[in-house]
Amino acid sequence: MSFLSGLCVMLLILGARLSGAEAQTSAPTFVSSAACASCHNSEHSDWLASQHYAAMQEPKESAVLGRFDGAVFRKGGVETVFFERDAKYFIRSEGSDGATADFEVRYVFGVYPLQQYLLELPGGRLQAFGVAWDARPASEGGQRWFDLYPDRKLAAGDPLHWTGIDQNWNYQCAWCHSTNLRKNYDANANAYATTFSELSVGCEACHGPASRHVAWAGKPSPPPPHYGFDVGFDQRAGVSWQAGAGATATRSGPPTSDREARVCAGCHARRQQFSDDPVAAARFYDAFRPVTLEAGLYHPDGQQRDEVYNFGSFLQSRMHAAGVTCSDCHNPHSGKLRLAGNALCGQCHSPRVFDQASHHHHAADSQGAQCVNCHMPVTVYMGVDARRDHSMRIPRPDRTAAMATPNACNQCHDEKSAAWAMESVSSWGMGGKPGAQGFAEAFHLADSGAPGAGRALARIVEDRTQSVIARASALHRLSQSPTVGTLSLASDALSDPDPMVRSAAAAVLSGADAATKRKALIPLLSDEARALRMEAARALVGEAEADLEPAARRAFEKALAEYEAGQLFNAERPESQANLGAFHLARGKIEAARAAYETALALDRSFAPAAISLAEIARASGDEKAAEATLRRSLAQNPNSGPLAHALGLSLVRQKRLPEAMESLGKAVALSPDDARFAYVFGVAQHDTGAPDKARETLSAALSRHPFDHDILTTLTTYEMEAGDIAGAAGHAERLSQLAPEDDEIRRFIAAVRDMAARARR
Repeated sequence: MSFLSGLCVMLLILGARLSGAEAQTSAPTFVSSAACASCHNSEHSDWLASQHYAAMQEPKESAVLGRFDGAVFRKGGVETVFFERDAKYFIRSEGSDGATADFEVRYVFGVYPLQQYLLELPGGRLQAFGVAWDARPASEGGQRWFDLYPDRKLAAGDPLHWTGIDQNWNYQCAWCHSTNLRKNYDANANAYATTFSELSVGCEACHGPASRHVAWAGKPSPPPPHYGFDVGFDQRAGVSWQAGAGATATRSGPPTSDREARVCAGCHARRQQFSDDPVAAARFYDAFRPVTLEAGLYHPDGQQRDEVYNFGSFLQSRMHAAGVTCSDCHNPHSGKLRLAGNALCGQCHSPRVFDQASHHHHAADSQGAQCVNCHMPVTVYMGVDARRDHSMRIPRPDRTAAMATPNACNQCHDEKSAAWAMESVSSWGMGGKPGAQGFAEAFHLADSGAPGAGRALARIVEDRTQSVIARASALHRLSQSPTVGTLSLASDALSDPDPMVRSAAAAVLSGADAATKRKALIPLLSDEARALRMEAARALVGEAEADLEPAARRAFEKALAEYEAGQLFNAERPESQANLGAFHLARGKIEAARAAYETALALDRSFAPAAISLAEIARASGDEKAAEATLRRSLAQNPNSGPLAHALGLSLVRQKRLPEAMESLGKAVALSPDDARFAYVFGVAQHDTGAPDKARETLSAALSRHPFDHDILTTLTTYEMEAGDIAGAAGHAERLSQLAPEDDEIRRFIAAVRDMAARARR
């Protein structure tokens, strides 16, 4: 029997097992990619040549790219050897106990531009080894072993060491490299029994369980919804793109859903996951919560910074707004681009207009003439993986000058200045084109704490022409210090059709008073998206839950159970245990909170937030010595933690052990120089312990990093007045006036400073 004939028989057998009404009403099951090949041969062939197919493989000769011929890699006194023995692949290196041992390669992970290797540890754990194989050609610097963390010395016990929790396949990697992944973490045993129906990323990883579809195909009848799948990829069905009179094609009708991009986003987004149910995952917000354009993850203008993948970038783009979806550019089965080079963009953007020197101002066929090099610049991750920014933006060197964001011009012409790039772009007549990221200036103001940030963010939220991720990101920033106006804005945004905006609005309202939260968030307890129901329930925990009506109480308890289950889904992570600790604490369950925080520290002894929370519980009970002991134990594990040093300093202040306290508070500032609060507290402590000159020095240094910090400005102005530095005080008071022009107390304070300055001039 031929391969395809066998597949046809398999398909018919599967169809016979579940036929008719039974097939369409029973829960769908996974049937493997092999069952798809007989009807979808072309797509299956594409898939066999894709990186999805090779996402995770057995360690056989055809799959292993790295040199396991006794190759040696040395770093920081640790020698790692890659070798074969008995037709198996091994890595000899430092284990979780610090001793050298031989570890068998259980799976090959990834294929290009790098390949990692999974090693097994007790408790069902697979761990990604930290020295990877550079799969690029030797001419590009590849064909070598390299360390994924070249600037860090990682020892056993460090979360980033290959044996640590941050290199754990079961939690960190597995969902996006296999099909029907079920993590199956047992918190009581601290062990995994992880399963998958298919080793790599197969058809059903995107389409969902196919048993209903196979049953229908085996006995064709009027097709069920989505031909038996839980989700249908029909965004492009019946759609055409018309060139019309312009140089850019337009969609024949507006998009009616974002279903395809959200399915891709399950893996191609920076997001939190709280379920591995495949049906929930297909609905995205029932299993995931994507991040917004947060500072540190993205630049203020939305360019990728940290490892954020593609979804958040693409949501900002004009392409997304116009109705373009992932498979318009990418063949979803091969993973390859549909066309090469500028021809891909030329599907919609007329080459007669855009693929010309009059547009790109570079020599034909040069790197500068390639659309992607100007509009999709790369950032390198994992040492060798150059990923293009999918926000598809206009280069803005003027923003480089104003807010230190990257730009494509200087990425190639790195020997030139941003001013040179600005002049060049202006000379082409392109300087007046702002691009789609009109939120950049508002986000830069907010991230700098500058005057006018609140008003600028509010305008972004209210502007429906902005992308949903821009509006959600503006709300996220407003949630840091909500005002009456902000709460009103967020209340209005709760009715937005996009879950990302509603989620960000709920986060703003979580900082409101109990009555406001009840009024605004109770309807969200019945939101169609689980992520939103969880967010609303968590925000209502505590005082706001006390006076709920019976119907609201039932919805609240149901949504709260979803929230708790979502945290327990990641019970192996200290972050989730800390979330549970805060949750129990808000409900007055002190012992449950303590247990959750202790579990977090058992999982990661260096996890500072849990130690600080445990110390706070001890402090609240009047046991300051226990608080100090907790913090000192954690500092021994994490000696470079500014937050731990700061918390210890505060504990010592409360115990009136001021010399020790000052040392610890000063250490916190040195370890976390970007934390304005630490510098403010240390400066005040210096002043109050008889070192006013040092206090002004500390606060002045902090102000250079945080030029609009309210507390630092107010305190430094006061100390300068005390010292007779009226000119310095007046200058800082003027800056303070820009921050809170309507605050009566601040206005009186500034008036007093101005009056003193005027008297000094006389």
